[in-house]
Amino acid sequence: MNKTLKTALLVAFDCFATVVAWVFAAAFRSQLSVVLAEIWYLMLIGVVITIACNVVLRLYSVIWRYAGIDTAIKVIFSSICCVVYNFIVAGVTSSLDAEWAIFAGGVFFVLVALSRFARRMLNSLETFSSSKKTSKTRVIIVGAGTAADALIKEMKTSDKTNLTPVCILDDDKNKFHKEIFGVKVVGTTEDVVKIADEYRAEEIIIAIPSANRKQLARIANECNKTKCKVKTVPGLYQLANGNVSVTDIKSVSIDDLLGREQVKVDLDQIMGYIEGKVVLVTGGGGSIGSELCRQIATHNPKELIILDIYENNAYEIQQELIRQMPNLNLTVLIASVRDKVKIENVFKKYKPQVVFHAAAHKHVPLMETSPNEAVKNNVGGTFNVSDTAGRYGVEKFVLISTDKAVNPTNVMGATKRICEMIVQAMNEKYETDYVAVRFGNVLGSNGSVIPLFKRQIKEGGPITVTHKDIVRYFMTIPEAVSLVLQAGAYAKGGEIFVLDMGEQVRIYDLAVNLIKLSGLEPFKDIDIKVTGLRPGEKLYEERLMEEEGLKKTLNEKISIGKPLEIDKELFKKLDALIDSAYRETEEMKDKVRELVPTYVIDRR
Repeated sequence: MNKTLKTALLVAFDCFATVVAWVFAAAFRSQLSVVLAEIWYLMLIGVVITIACNVVLRLYSVIWRYAGIDTAIKVIFSSICCVVYNFIVAGVTSSLDAEWAIFAGGVFFVLVALSRFARRMLNSLETFSSSKKTSKTRVIIVGAGTAADALIKEMKTSDKTNLTPVCILDDDKNKFHKEIFGVKVVGTTEDVVKIADEYRAEEIIIAIPSANRKQLARIANECNKTKCKVKTVPGLYQLANGNVSVTDIKSVSIDDLLGREQVKVDLDQIMGYIEGKVVLVTGGGGSIGSELCRQIATHNPKELIILDIYENNAYEIQQELIRQMPNLNLTVLIASVRDKVKIENVFKKYKPQVVFHAAAHKHVPLMETSPNEAVKNNVGGTFNVSDTAGRYGVEKFVLISTDKAVNPTNVMGATKRICEMIVQAMNEKYETDYVAVRFGNVLGSNGSVIPLFKRQIKEGGPITVTHKDIVRYFMTIPEAVSLVLQAGAYAKGGEIFVLDMGEQVRIYDLAVNLIKLSGLEPFKDIDIKVTGLRPGEKLYEERLMEEEGLKKTLNEKISIGKPLEIDKELFKKLDALIDSAYRETEEMKDKVRELVPTYVIDRR
């Protein structure tokens, strides 16, 4: 049925309702003959006034399937207008009285309300009836606000969801015992375990889109103590647009459990030194490197050069960027940062102005058994790229480093510390601005525990954790890349940039939460096995060496470590170290320690 026909039918029904209200009320008051014989013309005027009033109130423009309280108020106001007119009629004629005026208005309201809301009431009855017959997922809503209102309304009226809200939790005690669409607020998030059991809940939806990361982490951790699946709703902007629905609900991600806000970056600063420049990303196919390429590509570089030794990764990011940004001037090179001749050729041919050096071996246990490879690739590769960058007049050189470089207990961290020393020494040697960016473990990267845990869950477990008390700083990939990009903007030369990563996260708790977020029960569906610390692994990481000092940048989440004094014989020692690596020395860890006195060798 088209819109015009629907409107015509509503107008016709309102005319009919006005006449019926007058006639029925008059018959009830034994005054029917008066209305039909003496003042029928006043009844017709009443019909015109009713239609005009409804037009002004836009009652013929409402989609009644989604009508709410505001529309019901308009129907009441329209009925009041009818009663007022009826009183005027009763006042100017001696045949009708005030009781007739009120009764006729009441009949009119009932008829109009039934015509508009009958379908919704029938749908509600059908939904209620079907919920009795079919098994629906019992849901606890956390948060008694706008999001909860939208979700509960849809759950109760939509036939496209298999969810039924059983109660609401809210930490505002002023909301206790209040209701949203008949669903009562019964407690706080601290009571979630008891209430989930009491109400036989199967799922919990956190409907607080305004909650920050720290608040969400606390609430999610409480909810994860239950056996329920835990999900959350989207952000406030979607609420403002009226777009929140049951289909928008998503599982709480590990990102949400970091317990802190993500670092915000001034994109205008980034634009200033990348736009119109030739940018080289080594290791551009890796987790960090590929995200760097994605974000750099959106900032209008003159040319983006991706260099990686692993062709599959390089191909993947190449094809992604070609699909998404066909106008991007993109060059992809397969090469090793160890290859001096190739690196020289790349700089000579493409003349990059900004370099992000992400190429490195990063797996701690693997580097413990292959320390010579760690030195060849991390130390030798960084020396090759950074020295060539200086000789060819690169404007900015940004090294991707790690918190494992602080007081390292593994050869990977020690080599990354040497890389930091290299860029600080190169900063004294060349006009190029050299900086290092140090951050913690990256969620979702190729070497992080999250992909490993997910694979282990998919295979039925167990999840393996090396120590029950091991903790790590964590970042998201976009967050890490934002830091790297902003470091380039802040760079004056020689700095080590460090992110305020909040509190360290306990890996064991991360495993438990990931099992629950997968809809499973720890130790029942998926076991957690403690395997013992691996070679080179320590219980906690440090962000900054004591002697470096610490000062803030314009972004309060990003700090700068004071440049250290570098050994004047560093370059000679580096030559000897790299030469030893290529001669496959058995004493590589000891040789590395000569350059990094804070390195504690794991002799296991």
